[in-house]
Amino acid sequence: MIDKTATFTEVAKQVPSGGTLALGGMTNYRRPMAFTRALIRRYRETGEPKDITLLCFTAGIESDLLVGAGMVSRVRTCYFGLEIFGLAPMFTYYANRGLIEVIEETEASLALGLRASLAGIGFLPARAWIGTDLPELRPDVRTIIDPYTDETLIAFPAIKADVAVIHALKADPEGNAIIGSNKAVDEELTLAAENIIITSEEIVPQLERADLIAPFTDSVVSAPQGALPTSCHPLYQIDGDALLDYVEQVSDPDTFEAYLTKLIKL
Repeated sequence: MIDKTATFTEVAKQVPSGGTLALGGMTNYRRPMAFTRALIRRYRETGEPKDITLLCFTAGIESDLLVGAGMVSRVRTCYFGLEIFGLAPMFTYYANRGLIEVIEETEASLALGLRASLAGIGFLPARAWIGTDLPELRPDVRTIIDPYTDETLIAFPAIKADVAVIHALKADPEGNAIIGSNKAVDEELTLAAENIIITSEEIVPQLERADLIAPFTDSVVSAPQGALPTSCHPLYQIDGDALLDYVEQVSDPDTFEAYLTKLIKL
């Protein structure tokens, strides 16, 4: 057995400047918050990584912290917010001022792009976006003629990531992991990224079953309560008070800096 356990200090160094970082989980569920704090701490100490492209099926507080910290240059997601708790304040601040690039995505474009990557091909065609203005916002997304029907389709390009970080309920040192019934697109991310980091509530000697398997995992980090203030069902529920505090306290770079200083004790 290969022991892939590592520390947050070690895995934070694996995210390259200028690279694409994919974060697992869904909305306010099972987000890699402990990793996010470690990555921000490294950035404040070294200036790296910077100019990140952030890839999330849906982006939440973990992503908003990275945007507020000044590490993210562009975002690829179909939703960025905190659901019932409100808007993501730092994403809203920077996006409204044109200070961060927003690559327009939908559920379909992200799902098809990831599936194309899994299939080892450059794109997947679909009827999605036909008849909408989205192709004008994404000139890199081209059309293709179906050779059998002559129908015009959208050719969604494959999506890859340099690093994907997935928070698990339980993992073993080899890199097998259980992520629960709400998998989001975490299984796809582990196949579409070059480097897979698992943060886990618990590391046990061996698992009897796994949602994510060891051959695709590069590092495993112990992270008890590592998703808070998002939930990690069935282990713990969302900390709504903490999310409300964030939304109420943060509105611009100055208030974010004050919040961040308390959060990670800079």
